[in-house]
Amino acid sequence: MTAKPAERARKPGVSQTDVVVQSVRQMIIDGRLRSGDRLPIEKELAAALGVSRNALREGVRALSMMGVLETRQGDGTYVTTLDPSMLLAPMGFVVDLQDGTGTHHLHAVRRMLETEAAASAARQIGPAELDAAAELLRLNEAELRRADPNHEAVIENDIAFHAIIADAARNPVLAALINALGGRTMRDRLRRSITQPGADETAHREHLSILAALTTHDPDRARTRMAAHLFTVEDYLLETQRRAPDPETEPVDELTALEHS
Repeated sequence: MTAKPAERARKPGVSQTDVVVQSVRQMIIDGRLRSGDRLPIEKELAAALGVSRNALREGVRALSMMGVLETRQGDGTYVTTLDPSMLLAPMGFVVDLQDGTGTHHLHAVRRMLETEAAASAARQIGPAELDAAAELLRLNEAELRRADPNHEAVIENDIAFHAIIADAARNPVLAALINALGGRTMRDRLRRSITQPGADETAHREHLSILAALTTHDPDRARTRMAAHLFTVEDYLLETQRRAPDPETEPVDELTALEHS
């Protein structure tokens, strides 16, 4: 494997590390590097790309963080499986960095993805997945009967329920995107669970209706019921933003600060 001349010719303002990242990316796109392939030794690859060995190491480190390469101690550097869940994982980090003012936009994207995932899952979900989803709802129902339910446990089961549906859509890219939104949306759902009376019970009833649509393999009902379920969270977020005080003119209590942190 050799680098093409165009890859070695660095554009003004482009760092050597960027050359490494873009060159390896292009090699994978062109088919010169495939999943599981071992990269040439450091000295050869650095010379082929026209970069220093330090820049090559930085580029390999960046690609490893992206899930594109993996370095095996004493064995070299390899192209990963390029699984979507691995490649899209960094997106979750970016999502988590978004401030609370735009969180309803993230939930809107989540709704668009999950409504179609529910419709797709309804067509092909299997008995084992339905049983697993039903068991999660039974656990939540038992938890909600307690005088002091564990909100975090309820939300964790909620996330697992949605993950089963995403996986049942049989589209790993769609499932990876939904998972990438999980961190930020989980925190918002937990805030709603704690601060809005009856939120957990409402969500549980909505989950039961989604499960019923999946069980009857009805994609239209699954899509509609998932959308209705997720709109309740969006409505909550928009309402709390509308009622949020202006920190420059009004005092902000501790709970409000938590909701908008």
